[in-house]
Amino acid sequence: MAQTGKSRQYRSTGKSEYRRSDSRSAYVAGNTVRKLDVVEEIHKPRKQELSHAVKKNRDKAVYMNLGYVLFLSASLLVAGFVLIGYIRLQSEITASVKHIAAMESTLNSLKVSNDEEYSRIESSVDLDEIRRIAITELGMTYPNQDQIVTIPDEGSDYVRQLADIDD
Repeated sequence: MAQTGKSRQYRSTGKSEYRRSDSRSAYVAGNTVRKLDVVEEIHKPRKQELSHAVKKNRDKAVYMNLGYVLFLSASLLVAGFVLIGYIRLQSEITASVKHIAAMESTLNSLKVSNDEEYSRIESSVDLDEIRRIAITELGMTYPNQDQIVTIPDEGSDYVRQLADIDD
């Protein structure tokens, strides 16, 4: 064992040893283990080789002719007009839905007021008064049995008269 400066050097015996030199520490297992310098590994710039396809795509991206620029501009304008039209249609649909909701609300309020008026009219009609006026003032009478004609119901909603009824 020889000692030089601040570092101690050990001979390699094939066994694991702890070696110290300057301020770095390393664990060595045998004589084939390489020394790692982590700080240098971190700061070392990494080179990545680009594939042929990547280089080709980058070259194409740099080169744009007038036709390509015009095509991209035209497609951007078309997409803009389509999106503006779509947004306009959506706003018209929203306005229509709001208008329909307002009209349905008005319809419901009119139905309610119509039902209330119908109930008021129904309750104001006095059937006994109508019968009294019909009999006394207009001279109406109840029908006799020979004046009543019954027509058989065949399950339909209405009856058709195909011939005159004998009096």
